[in-house]
Amino acid sequence: QVPLVESGGGLVQPGGSLRLSCAAGTGRRLDNYAIGWFRQAPGKDREGMSCISRTDGTTWYADSVKGRFTISRDIADGRVHLQLNSLKPEDTGVYFCVVGLCMDYGPIKSDFIPWGQGTQVTVSS
Repeated sequence: QVPLVESGGGLVQPGGSLRLSCAAGTGRRLDNYAIGWFRQAPGKDREGMSCISRTDGTTWYADSVKGRFTISRDIADGRVHLQLNSLKPEDTGVYFCVVGLCMDYGPIKSDFIPWGQGTQVTVSS
C-alpha cells in the first residue's frame, strides 16, 4: 500500500499560519476516506490532532488545537487540508496524515497504509 503524501510545512513565527495538504500517493482522490492528522513533537510520541469523517464530514480536534486548526476537504482536487492558525512554539513537530477512522475521541490510523514522510512545522521567533 502507498502512504499518503504531506506537504506545506515550514518555519513560521509564533502567531503565524500554515496550510498543510494531504494527497494520495497514487493520485487518487481522498473523498471516500476518513482522514486524520497526527503530530510528532521532538522526543514525543505521535498524537492525533484532527480528523474528518468519511460520511458526513464530522470533524474532531485535540483540545490543544481547537479553535486554531481547521481540517477541510478540497472538492476541486480531492485533497485534505489542515489550516494552522495562531501557531505556538509547542505546535512544532512533524505532521502526518493518515487514512483510517475519525472517532469521537480522535483519529485511528489504518493498519494497511504505512506512515508517510510527514511535513515539518517549526514555530520559532
